[in-house]
Formats: sequence, structure tokens, C-alpha cells
Amino acid sequence: MDEKPEQFWKQVLAVFGVCAALYFAGFWLTQHWRSRRGPWEVTFRTTANGVPVVEIAEPHLGITGVQLVFPGTNITAAPVAAPVAAPVTVRFEDPRDKAAPPFGRVKFLDTTFLPGTVTFDLFGHEVELLPRTLIVDKQEHPWRSGQRLELPAR
Repeated sequence: MDEKPEQFWKQVLAVFGVCAALYFAGFWLTQHWRSRRGPWEVTFRTTANGVPVVEIAEPHLGITGVQLVFPGTNITAAPVAAPVAAPVTVRFEDPRDKAAPPFGRVKFLDTTFLPGTVTFDLFGHEVELLPRTLIVDKQEHPWRSGQRLELPAR
């Protein structure tokens, strides 16, 4: 009779150990799967004339140097934003982080599984970053590194 309660506790501890190991392994695998491709890296800057430029990169997907230029929009004259003296790069990697860009605003942010989806309102233009495509004002543009899109003032 003394051996039965001892075996019971050994079995309970063994089951607990296996469950804990599976939980931590599953958690680690989920975190790895969530972050394996890295975040969107968006650089906000202005030209010497004060024209806003947004540069988009996602190195793991091979997306670099995609530029959105807003001719006819002068950031120094905008009442809601101050001029960007130096380029500011924002990495959208934490779903809880609602980092405010230097100009424009983030309308939607889902970075649960990176790179995720980021939607901006930039000077009246809706810009959506998706891993499969770039959507500007409801029109899809395939990702091409070095691409330059000019979005006129609205």
C-alpha cells in the first residue's frame, strides 16, 4: 500500500513535466513563427524643399528602397506636422506599439505575425503594406525594390 501513493505522485509529476515541456516548446515555436520574417521598416524624411518621402523596406521579403513621394505637399507648411530634420525609421514589430509616424497617421496595425499589415493615411492617400502587395488608394502595386511612386497632393 505504501508504493501506490508514491507511484501516483511520480505519475502526476511526470505528466506535469511533459505538459510543461510541450507548453514551452509550443510557445517558443509560435514566437519564432510570429517573428521569423521581421518587421516593416518605414523611413520618413523630407527633401531639401520640404517634400515628404516615405521609404519602405522589408529585408526578409527582399523589399528595399520603395519610395512614396508626395510632390505638391510641403511638410513645412503643414499645420499638423513639424519638418523632419533627419530621417526617422519606424520598425513596426510589436502589435501593442502604436508608434506615431512623423507625418501622417497609422490607421490600422496588425503585426501579430510579421511583417503583418500596416495601413497609413498619408496626406489624404491610403497606403497599405501587405507582404504580397502594396496598396495605394485601393489600387494594388506589386512590390519592386527601388520603385518610386509619386502621389500628388489632394
